[in-house]
Amino acid sequence: MSVATATIAETYDRDGFVFPVDIVSEAEAKELRADLEAGERELADQSDKLSMLLSYPDQLLPSFAKLIRNPKLVEAVSQILGPDLMVWSSGLFIKEANTESYVTWHQDLTYWGLDDAEEVTAWFALSPSNVASGCMRFVPGSQKKQLVPHQDSFAEGNLLSRGQEIAVEVDDSEAVDVILKPGQVSLHHGHLFHASGPNTTGDRRMGAAIRYIKPSMKQRSGDKSLVAHVAGEDLFGHFTVGAAPKDRLQEEDFELCRADVAIKSRVLYEGAEQSGGKRYRQER
Repeated sequence: MSVATATIAETYDRDGFVFPVDIVSEAEAKELRADLEAGERELADQSDKLSMLLSYPDQLLPSFAKLIRNPKLVEAVSQILGPDLMVWSSGLFIKEANTESYVTWHQDLTYWGLDDAEEVTAWFALSPSNVASGCMRFVPGSQKKQLVPHQDSFAEGNLLSRGQEIAVEVDDSEAVDVILKPGQVSLHHGHLFHASGPNTTGDRRMGAAIRYIKPSMKQRSGDKSLVAHVAGEDLFGHFTVGAAPKDRLQEEDFELCRADVAIKSRVLYEGAEQSGGKRYRQER
């Protein structure tokens, strides 16, 4: 059963997360998945464009541009952040069937280079997300610890950009399994401790991590990274605002994303001993 909209803010403030929230039907989620997977097939021989599709689906597919502006999703996030909303990114997290891919305990805002924590991640399930498929796990209340030290691993099976991992002990006995049906989302704070295990099922586990921010936020570096303006007003001009794509996989939209890859790869890998992780890779 979906959580009531009226309870979202209180639950989120206490626990650092809320789930499940119904956004679209399972049939509509299936259509979104089909559109994305069609794009994967179309770009199979173009690694740079395929990488951008998986990092910028909302800038390259009208179906995902519509998703991030879905009124139910915007209403849910607005309970936490208010009426003015941008999407900083909406990258896909895909665990192939029967694979060992995982995500270590981490906090999202550690490496994004943003100047504040006025952010909510809406994790949208494109396929069943459960214990067997490697759903996320949240530690309730851990968002109140602020940011803690992390260490980079760049481990092969880790889906995170730097293979980053919290460098303090996490009591995973306190963790909650975030079980979602296709078409549902979870909402979580950028300081929340979270992780996920491998996918032991015969289907891909697919989700889009839609990062909503307030327009008042900015990159500490001064860069104007690419965002989508989805609700309310932008009175600040801190970001490059991309228009919703008019058609699928258009060259001009890839060019806009390509310019942002240079910014986000520099931001995400700042201070790392190596660059070129799994997200925002630059082809050379």
